[in-house]
Amino acid sequence: MNGISIHGTVRAPEGSGPAATVTLISPQGRQLGRALTGADGRFELSAPEPGAYVLIAAAEGHRPQATAVIAGGEQVTHDIVLAGNGGLSGVVRAEAGGQPVSGAIVVVTDPSGEVLATAKTGTNGDFAFGELPDGTFTVAVNAVGYRPTALPVETGARGTGRLEVALSAGARLQGTVRGGPDHRPMRDARVTLVDADGDVAATATTGEDGRYVFTDLPAGDYTLIASGYPPATTPVGLHGPGGGGYDIRLGHPDE
Repeated sequence: MNGISIHGTVRAPEGSGPAATVTLISPQGRQLGRALTGADGRFELSAPEPGAYVLIAAAEGHRPQATAVIAGGEQVTHDIVLAGNGGLSGVVRAEAGGQPVSGAIVVVTDPSGEVLATAKTGTNGDFAFGELPDGTFTVAVNAVGYRPTALPVETGARGTGRLEVALSAGARLQGTVRGGPDHRPMRDARVTLVDADGDVAATATTGEDGRYVFTDLPAGDYTLIASGYPPATTPVGLHGPGGGGYDIRLGHPDE
């Protein structure tokens, strides 16, 4: 082989040698040579003269890699590691019954919280992301009528991962706060939802129509406390999917 030999090995992170194409490019962007790796992942190319060059390695199922090499007066050894195209697919199902959840929003974020990809599940509850960088991510899933969930996921060089997501049903609680002799809707009344342990689960302030709403509640027993006039307390129970409606009547000094 004439010129300066540039040789090495192309391998995946786990050590195997994928069938790769290695191309030698001049600083001006001209192709100077191309080689296919052997079964052991090895390649060899020839640079016409000493100088700086670019090696581009590509293999199916892996991300292409470009690296700079300096060819001197002797042969150059340069190994290349190709990272995989880490994809992610999966299905979203209801925790109770296992039926697929269509129309769920699936969001992938990196450790810094940056959104990398977003998808919506199909009629079979399935979703897929074609390419993600290797690493650890958070997959958050949200669907109407269900409680949001988030899962840690790791993608690697071996390709697409499969994720099974189970969503628990989220109950919805709504109603109207009324008060006064004519039982009119009360605006700006504060409604507090307290769980069975006595902890505040959520708070809301009524609008012009006196209505309040709480969503994505886990099943359990709660107490509604409304204030604005003399406070009123109402026990409620949320068990199973769906929700309930509870109107609250506040006392009034004139009654």
